[in-house]
Amino acid sequence: MISPVIDGIKIAQGFWASLRHLGIDVHDVARQARLPLTIIQESAVTTAQYFAIWQAYAHLIGDTATAAVKLANAYETAHYPPAALSTFHARDYRDALNRMARYKPMCPPESLRIREEADRCTIELEWLDDEQSGPPVLVGITLAYLLELGRRGTGRPLTAQIVEFSDSMGDVQVLEAYFGCRVRTGADQNRLTLHREDLDRPFASYNAELLEMLTPVLDRSLNEQPRYRTISEKVAEMLLRSLTRGRPDIQAVASEMGMSDRTLQRRLADEGASFKHLLAQTRHEQALSYLADPSLEIKEVAFLVGYEDQNSFYRAFRLWEGVTPANWRSEHMRIPG
Repeated sequence: MISPVIDGIKIAQGFWASLRHLGIDVHDVARQARLPLTIIQESAVTTAQYFAIWQAYAHLIGDTATAAVKLANAYETAHYPPAALSTFHARDYRDALNRMARYKPMCPPESLRIREEADRCTIELEWLDDEQSGPPVLVGITLAYLLELGRRGTGRPLTAQIVEFSDSMGDVQVLEAYFGCRVRTGADQNRLTLHREDLDRPFASYNAELLEMLTPVLDRSLNEQPRYRTISEKVAEMLLRSLTRGRPDIQAVASEMGMSDRTLQRRLADEGASFKHLLAQTRHEQALSYLADPSLEIKEVAFLVGYEDQNSFYRAFRLWEGVTPANWRSEHMRIPG
């Protein structure tokens, strides 16, 4: 498994209260999810349980789009957990969204990536665990909530520019009526695109004193969160495993990580890395490790770090160390006199 299992997901009591407000028997949700009825009293659930609860809710509503929109409207601000409450009392919509992205790791399994350019602001949803993508209804409610946050904070009927989903979402017209724009399914990413000018709109709910109290507490909690490996670290690990099978290509690595090569390139770039650099770095580090073992011939080392011929390995090694592999081995294996 490439990425860690995300466990202990907090599920706010406000979620269950909102379902009751919609006339849904929360015990029916637990039954549909094939979970014990006591799950409703749990403060945290596993990733599998969390996804099962969302899928059960959507099943009881009967349509993914309708389920997402209904809950977005029904979730009362008073029931927001502390991290979400801090976004509602932010200075403006931009501050609120940035706070949401910052504190989202405290409530996995998804993360948010925000970009501003030209007249638009795009917010992309990404799963912390590439091997466990959440159900479409969770994507729908997450993107709907981001717009709902702006509407409630500014007191204005804000609309999006376009909303994109990677999966089928049921009745798309319901979503288009809610977001006030075109909704596209089958996209390469789950993405909400807002009007950038709306980000400057102040929040009527701005509360500087409350933020002054909440922010240090949330920051401490964020720092105590377990660190998830970066995409670069995951790619480096995969490269290390696959070097002996020849030159790994980005398409194969991306496919194994459950994303397109274009998405992988973009996410690596966001971390200041590149596939080419990670491949060279992994080969370099492994070559030095293998060369330190006198029992391995240099042609064997070349094979172990993914080179089909020894000459290519020699050229690469000269670029890394400025000397041939044989000279490097001779220098570093020299016994002090």
